[in-house]
Amino acid sequence: MNEVIHFFETHPTLGEWLKLAITATGTIIVLVVVLKLEKKAARKFLYDKKNINLRFVERISRFVLILLAVQWVVLSSPITRPFGQVLFQGTTVIAAIAGFAAQPVIADLICGLMMSATRPFNLGERIELEDGTSGIVKDITMRHVVLQGPDTMELVIPNSKLNGMRLRNMSRQSGLRSIFLQFNVAYRTDVDEACAIIRRAVEESPCAVPGKPGPGGVGYAPVYFLEYAASSLVLATTVYYTAANSTEAVKSDINTRVKRALEAAGIEIPYSYVNVVVSEGNKKKQGAAA
Repeated sequence: MNEVIHFFETHPTLGEWLKLAITATGTIIVLVVVLKLEKKAARKFLYDKKNINLRFVERISRFVLILLAVQWVVLSSPITRPFGQVLFQGTTVIAAIAGFAAQPVIADLICGLMMSATRPFNLGERIELEDGTSGIVKDITMRHVVLQGPDTMELVIPNSKLNGMRLRNMSRQSGLRSIFLQFNVAYRTDVDEACAIIRRAVEESPCAVPGKPGPGGVGYAPVYFLEYAASSLVLATTVYYTAANSTEAVKSDINTRVKRALEAAGIEIPYSYVNVVVSEGNKKKQGAAA
């Protein structure tokens, strides 16, 4: 603090101000050039491979470069050096306060490093979180992950929250995306016929592509009879599609085709209902009471 007081008691010369201005200008020019080169290198390796490791390293390196540039400028001149020493060295109390205030930031940073190391997903892959949130991984920063939702909607999820959630990767290292669709049909339905109709509707869709590996090569996924629901039979299949189609467009096209095909075949798509059964003894009691 004595150095700070001394700073205000003295008057820097014009030459010192000029030297500070030249140093700051030169540092900014060098920083801009380095950041552009770093961006070019990142685009060459990052946007082709869609790797979250490289995206996270890019964000960290930019932050470190800017921090070092600021530190260099501030500490290079006797005019700003006292402020720089207070700013970058600080005391134990200041460090403790800053550490306490930055706990969420530090948590997001550490979780971002963990996800970068384990790579549960990469850029361009479709993930679905345990709370039902889903989207295409668009970006990862030091603090959050950006998911591309329907149309122009973007979901920003903190790294610490995302790292603690279970997620399903719907396009893990396959180059294709996928969605799991379920269809309900009435109990009296011929299951084999309904499965064949759903499969044919998927194969006829211009949005769907073969993506299920099998003995004979890659094909369309089979249609499964999953369970007996309260008022229907549950059939389901996985639909594969390319990144050129949005998830919502694929869902809309497949659901529309399946509905029309089931209706054309006379297969009922039921709604939930409850059958109330009244025994003969209860009827007599009700009649006597009336």
